[in-house]
Amino acid sequence: MSEQQAKFVTGSPMRHIAVMSGTGAIGLMALFLVDLVDMLFISMLGEVELAAAIGFAGTLVFFSTSASIGTSIAMGALVSRALGAKQREQARSITVNVMIFAFLISCVLVTLMMWQLPLLLDLIGAKGEVAKAATSYLVILLPSAPMIAISMAAGAALRGVGDARRSMIATLIGGGVNAVLDPIFIFGFSLGIEGAAIASVFARLSVLVFSLYAIIVKHNLVTRPDFSSFKASLAGVSAIAFPAILTNTATPIGNAFVTSHIAQFGESFVAGYAVIGRIMPVSFALVFSLSGAVGPIIGQNFGAERWDRINRTLKDALLFTSVYCVLVSIVLWLLQDHLISLFSLQGDSASMIVVFCSFVAVTFIFNGALFVANAAFNNLNRPTWSTALNMGKATLGTIPFVYVGGQLAGAGGVLIGQAVGSIVFGVLGFVLVLRLVNNMSCEHEKKQQEVEVLEPNVPMTPFCSSRTYMGQEDVLEESLTSEQQPAK
Repeated sequence: MSEQQAKFVTGSPMRHIAVMSGTGAIGLMALFLVDLVDMLFISMLGEVELAAAIGFAGTLVFFSTSASIGTSIAMGALVSRALGAKQREQARSITVNVMIFAFLISCVLVTLMMWQLPLLLDLIGAKGEVAKAATSYLVILLPSAPMIAISMAAGAALRGVGDARRSMIATLIGGGVNAVLDPIFIFGFSLGIEGAAIASVFARLSVLVFSLYAIIVKHNLVTRPDFSSFKASLAGVSAIAFPAILTNTATPIGNAFVTSHIAQFGESFVAGYAVIGRIMPVSFALVFSLSGAVGPIIGQNFGAERWDRINRTLKDALLFTSVYCVLVSIVLWLLQDHLISLFSLQGDSASMIVVFCSFVAVTFIFNGALFVANAAFNNLNRPTWSTALNMGKATLGTIPFVYVGGQLAGAGGVLIGQAVGSIVFGVLGFVLVLRLVNNMSCEHEKKQQEVEVLEPNVPMTPFCSSRTYMGQEDVLEESLTSEQQPAK
């Protein structure tokens, strides 16, 4: 049973990365693909304002979802660490407590967002009919955020136990439900943008039901809720969850600044940026799933104190994401004209797609490097490091670069400026995490050596051969025998 609980402490790290991120990417791609189809259906209505409204609304939805990703990171880190240390009952208690925590945080956040919705839309540049359409979409979709918060936490627990397949199936089910209901509500019932929101709510409900079934019935990884247990767990959960929430909400904050800056150049540019916002996650779903895949691998090996495997996992993950991003960027460059035609884009909105496919897409390598670094920090008891990096990227790595890019090259320059900031912080994050792992490994080795000095006859590692111990015993016996023999 313990071997099943800690499956990542053995075997090839690259294989674990490929399997975990691959299955995670399939599920994410299903959801992102449905968002892309949403945009396609909305663009078929022939109104640029609706496409721009989806772009503005998507920025706020991304914010609420990013907070849920933060709580799911806490789930993955704590569950995988407990399983790596062979503490299954603790893992069961963690699972239910983090799900409750995720639900409460999402409820508070959504309430605040609904209360200040007109102000939030105004801050990111939505005006007039565009703001009205975005509001009608958000008042339907945002209240369902607590459902997706619990679903994401449950999915992280599934990945923490090594069951990436069921985590993938949950998102596939959600994508399937959304794909079926989208045309029914948008065109069949003539609900337009509100129909897209209603379809997404049903999709989120289906993901919730399957995720809970998998984590409760299939894995028995949820214990009975207990207030005293929840209260006792708050400090440990909050120590990872709040920094992770700040880390993940930094990205949509940066995107909100980018959206508002692009809006200064006109709604057509915003419409093009909204399409990019749907193309990008589908194309780079594997990169987005990487942090959720690498986290449990690092967490289990951290619990097992396998520093060599943690170091190798980091390097394999960077190689994996680099090769993938290069290949996807080539495909996007080749297909850019087809994408422009598919979404009926012209002029300014089409120019945004050209900039993204030609110059920006390949820089996702550095986003992937930062995702890996953040996952490592969250699973190595350094969540504030990832918070500092993401907040830095959302401010120092976004605002000056975007401003200068916009001044030099207009709306397309805004995208390029954002990409340059990602390069800087991607390199910085990965260098820092390698140094951290190296320092923690050296500290661990030093402690082992100190114990060996204090207790030299106690074997401290399984790598010493029995012959060595036998040799030590023979020397001891000879010395005792010589002491017992009478002097001649």
